[in-house]
Amino acid sequence: MAESGERMGASTTGSVRAPQGDVARPGAPAAVRVRAPARLHFGFLDMHGGLGRRFGSIGLAIDTPALQIKASVAARASAKGAEAERIRSYLLAAAAHLEVSDAVAVEVEEAIPAHAGFGSGTQLALAVAAALARLNGRAVDLLDFADVLDRGNRSGVGLAAFTEGGLIVDGGRDGSGSPPPVISRMPWPEAWRVVLILDDGATGVHGGSESEAFRDLPPFEEARAAEICRIALMQVLPSVATGDLDGFGRGITTIQERIGDYFAPHQGGRYASAAVAEVLQAVAARGVSGYGQSSWGPTGFALMPSEHEAQQLVASLERPGRLRFVIAKGRNEGASVSDI
Repeated sequence: MAESGERMGASTTGSVRAPQGDVARPGAPAAVRVRAPARLHFGFLDMHGGLGRRFGSIGLAIDTPALQIKASVAARASAKGAEAERIRSYLLAAAAHLEVSDAVAVEVEEAIPAHAGFGSGTQLALAVAAALARLNGRAVDLLDFADVLDRGNRSGVGLAAFTEGGLIVDGGRDGSGSPPPVISRMPWPEAWRVVLILDDGATGVHGGSESEAFRDLPPFEEARAAEICRIALMQVLPSVATGDLDGFGRGITTIQERIGDYFAPHQGGRYASAAVAEVLQAVAARGVSGYGQSSWGPTGFALMPSEHEAQQLVASLERPGRLRFVIAKGRNEGASVSDI
């Protein structure tokens, strides 16, 4: 059967709209496919919080790795493929949130590696909610759903990657507990590439260990937070606007150094993977200005001005072992939802 799809568009509510109005089942498809981008998390902006908002983030939606699920009306709720247990829990939560049946079969056709710094849990939760809404001809406010699940409890980048794509800055959380507001969304230059350095033998800090880390870390210096915010506003974002990868990269690397050193006691150093750290040293030695680790890692990244130069870098870095290198593009669109 032919597919008809729509992209998630920029929206103040982050909602998926039913193609035939906000009515249940009549005229709704029997099966849908959702494809959602992974996101890179370049760093927090203000973990001091003295101005009333804490964290704040800068990140990027990328075209690979990606999540792709197929969801079909079924006799009962089921999940097949990677993260099946997680999917079932999200399906139940989405059904309760939308007040619809959870009798849907979800199959993961392509997965984002879990606990690798790509925001896989947020993308999976939002994809399941978007699919269930489409199958029932309903609208779902993804901001509300993310809040229910406490996805994006520190960063709004994953939610915005799903709904909008591009380079995203969020304004951090205030005392209300609502997801962080997006304060900047810029298109990623088409030529620029991101070389991903994946360590399949390691995982980043997550779950209870992540909560303990934030609880046990000392207060973040106000002056250091001010420095990071200045770099983001006066170097990182202007460099994207003018197509200056060197300026962008230098700004991101400095933010990475400040944040990585702060989290070092809980991830074993500035980077979570010793193998990735060794490669990033080689990247720096080659004069690459922008590099670091996404979120808690272990995935590392290097920013390159073109596909050709990205391929050259990968060829110079590849070696026997457990590391994998993937060349990604920035994705300037959100997730897609297609009827099957």
